[in-house]
Amino acid sequence: MLSVVLLCFVTSVGQDTTVVQTTSALREALQSARPGMTVQVAPGDYQGGFMANIHGKDKSPITLIALDRNNPPRFTSGLQFSEVSHFIIDGLLIEGATNNGLNVDDGGTIKTPSHHVVIRNVTVRKTPKGNHDGIKLSGLDDFEVSRCQVEEWGGSGVDMVGCHKGKIVDCTFRNGGDSGVQAKGGTSDVVVQSCRFEDFGQRGVNIGGSTGLSFFRPPVYTMPQNQKYEAKNIRVMGSTFVRGGAPVAFVGVDGAEVRFNTFYHPGRWVMRILQETREPGFVPSRNGNFSDNLIAFRSDNWSAGGVNIGSGTAPETFTFARNFWYCEDKSNSSYPSLPSPEKEGKYGIDPLFIDAAKGDLNVAKGSTAMNHGAHALPSSDSGSRRS
Repeated sequence: MLSVVLLCFVTSVGQDTTVVQTTSALREALQSARPGMTVQVAPGDYQGGFMANIHGKDKSPITLIALDRNNPPRFTSGLQFSEVSHFIIDGLLIEGATNNGLNVDDGGTIKTPSHHVVIRNVTVRKTPKGNHDGIKLSGLDDFEVSRCQVEEWGGSGVDMVGCHKGKIVDCTFRNGGDSGVQAKGGTSDVVVQSCRFEDFGQRGVNIGGSTGLSFFRPPVYTMPQNQKYEAKNIRVMGSTFVRGGAPVAFVGVDGAEVRFNTFYHPGRWVMRILQETREPGFVPSRNGNFSDNLIAFRSDNWSAGGVNIGSGTAPETFTFARNFWYCEDKSNSSYPSLPSPEKEGKYGIDPLFIDAAKGDLNVAKGSTAMNHGAHALPSSDSGSRRS
C-alpha cells in the first residue's frame, strides 16, 4: 500500500479513508468529505490556508490526521478552518507560520458557532512576535484541545474569543510571548487541566482580558445589564507553571476556580486581579477561588506579597483555602498578602520536590505538601466547588 501512496497524490485506502500527499489534494479531500470520512496526510511539507464548511455528524466526525505519527506532515503556513462541526484535527505539525498557527472559528457569523471540534496531538512552533497565536479559537463551542504542544509563539499559546463548553487538557506550552492560554470575549465553561507551562511569557492563564465589543460571543447587547463579563466559569486545575510572569490573571472575570496547581518560581506575582474592560455594564473582576495549590517562590523575585490587585476589581469576593506557600530562600517570608483571609493555609514548610532542577515537581513520600498542587488533583475531580 505504501508503494501506491508514493505514486499518487490521492489514494483511496478504503470506503471512508483517503490518503493525500499535496496541498491541493488535501483541500479537495476535505471540501468533499462526508461524515465519518478520514483524511490521512502523508509526511512532507504543505501549505496551509483557508478552508470552510466542513461538517461531520454526531458519532460520524470528519477526521484530518497524520498518516505517520512519527513523521507528521509539516505545514509551513497557518491553517484556518471556518464554520465547521464534528471535526477532528490530529497529529499535525505547524511550524513557522507568519500569522496564527491554527485557527478554528465561526466565520464571523457570531450567532452560529462552530462546534464539536477536537484538536489533539498538534504541535505549533515559531509564530511571529506580537499578536500571533499558536492556536486561535473564535466562536467555538463543545471543543477539546488535548495533548498539544505549543512553542515560541507571539500572542497566546491558545487564544479563545467567545468560546464555550470546552477543555484544554494534557498540553504543553514553552517559551511563550504574551500568555499561555487566554479566555476572553464572553468565553465561559472552559477547563484547563493537567497542562504544563514553562517560561510562558507575561501570563500563564489569562482568565479574561480585553476584547473589542463587536467580537463578543454572545453579543454584548444580549448579555444582562451589569452582568457582562470577559470570562465566566473558567477552571484551571492540575497544571504546573514554571517561571514566567504571573501564572494566573483574573481579568474581568465573573467566577473562576484555580485549584490543585503547582507554581514554581513565578515572577513578581503568583496571581493578578485586574479590570481591563471598563465599558458600562461589565462586572468588576470577582468571585475567584484559589485553593489547594502549591506555590514555591524566592523573595528576590516576589512583589506585593505575590498578589497584584488593580483598580475597579472586587478582590474581597475572592476565596482562598488550603494553599501551600514556601519561600525557598526565606522560609519566614512565606506568607502571601491576600485580599481576604485564607482557610487552612500552610506556610514556610519545604515541600520536598523530587528534583526541581530537572523539572520534576512531584513531592517526596511523606511531604507535608502531598495533598497540595498538581500531583494531588483527585482522579475523580469534576471541578465541583469546594469552599
